[in-house]
Amino acid sequence: MAAIMGLLFSNFLIVLFFLSTFANGYSSNDVKHWCSQTPNPQPCEYFLTNNPNHFHKPIKHKGDFLKLSLQLAQERALIGHANTLSLHSKCHNQLERVAWNDCVKLYQQTIHKLNKILDPNTKCSKVDAQTWLSTALTNLETCKAGFYELGVQDSLLPLISHNNLTKLLSNLLALNNKGESHEEPSYKDGFPTWVKPGDKKLLQASSPAYQANVVVAKDGSGKYTTVMAAINAAPNYNSGRYVIYVKAGIYNEQVEIEANNIMLIGDGIGKTVITGSQSVGGGSTTFNSSTVGIMGEGCIAQGITFRNTAGAANQQAVALRSGSDLSVFYRCSFEGYQDTLLTLSDRQFYRECDIYGTVDFIFGNAIVVFQNCNIFVRKYPETTNTITAQGRLDAKQNTGFSFVNCVVTVAPDLKAVQSSMKAYLGRPWQKYSRTVFMKSYFDSLIVQAGWLEWNGDFALSTLYYGEYMNTGPGSSTANRVKWGGYHVITNAAEASNFTVSNFIAGNSWLPTTGVPFTAGL
Repeated sequence: MAAIMGLLFSNFLIVLFFLSTFANGYSSNDVKHWCSQTPNPQPCEYFLTNNPNHFHKPIKHKGDFLKLSLQLAQERALIGHANTLSLHSKCHNQLERVAWNDCVKLYQQTIHKLNKILDPNTKCSKVDAQTWLSTALTNLETCKAGFYELGVQDSLLPLISHNNLTKLLSNLLALNNKGESHEEPSYKDGFPTWVKPGDKKLLQASSPAYQANVVVAKDGSGKYTTVMAAINAAPNYNSGRYVIYVKAGIYNEQVEIEANNIMLIGDGIGKTVITGSQSVGGGSTTFNSSTVGIMGEGCIAQGITFRNTAGAANQQAVALRSGSDLSVFYRCSFEGYQDTLLTLSDRQFYRECDIYGTVDFIFGNAIVVFQNCNIFVRKYPETTNTITAQGRLDAKQNTGFSFVNCVVTVAPDLKAVQSSMKAYLGRPWQKYSRTVFMKSYFDSLIVQAGWLEWNGDFALSTLYYGEYMNTGPGSSTANRVKWGGYHVITNAAEASNFTVSNFIAGNSWLPTTGVPFTAGL
């Protein structure tokens, strides 16, 4: 508790700093003029005009207003975080404490993202800023969702309310990018250029484990016997790469990765297995049910199975949760039932991976490309199998799922009953849900309608679901849904917006990881 109070006091001082330096009072006419150009002018006007250090100062340029709006959002995030920390003593039971703890972490991540945008040393592009603003907004929604999942939303959640911050972040998304733009960086040797040469060399090596900084082995032949012990001992690298080789074995543990630039290398799918059994049915939120959760930036994993064995009866049970920007998963497997893979936020790339599940088993609100992956649908009685539930909250978020050259079929152990299995490509978890399948193979389990409603006509005209040049017995678009937001993509230029090159700006970061990828169509 002493540490929490210390952090609370520290954040309070930061808030005072912002209050005394950034707003310093802006004229009401200027405030009305600039705030009127945002989707949510009321909180913008209120927080800019109700400042104790108010005096007249003109806002001359859009850039000034954007910076001011960023600082305002940061101030509200700091206050929200401090307020959330102070509510620890008001948690009435373990379920409230679990949801509260998620919110503390998610507020910290939101502050971190806003700091990166504001820091002149970051030199972030508009796409970087849009990505991190999208993450900040997603974090707030994830905080709120935990209370509802555990049925404890009535007492503590109203005290954490962050509606004003949510609206300020929506304003920023609109201000930063009036219309979506896609960077087209170059590729080098088949990788986006954000993959650093050293990482690329590691992943392409015949035995990358020999270059590990540390070895984890269940049998005691390494420095550590658990993955978490190796993570705890890792430095928080802001540059370079810390490589952890995890030898073959089953590691039954819950892992949290907060350090940057961690690389986990296993002995292959089914050989190196990290497994757990946390679930919403067992008293966790979806967020903290993950067997492995990653918030540190630039994480890479290769040759590992991530598993959650809670089973479909225990509802949401995540095998891997990634909120890692510029992260890569290469030749990994993700095994679960409902909510197997939570691609929470930021830019992510999955190559030659296997993903197993039943309901909404690829979900979240990251910017993700899945390339050359196998999507395996499992069977569970009395469930409607839905592969994706993408959670784009705001029309200006640059988030979405893109599946390229993937295979969608039943799990290998269910081939004998394949004719009785049915699945949908996805359903709209949030209003602006966005998912595209391109040049992929759909087995016969995909129903003719292709996509499923979430709740009546919710989001059917605001979502974006697209299909482009897919093949297989389940790929016909002749009888697909007739929603306003559904698209049979026939134009290669439109489809190219969802490639590695354009959708996740992969040319600028993937080459350094060493994971092979295809830049375009």
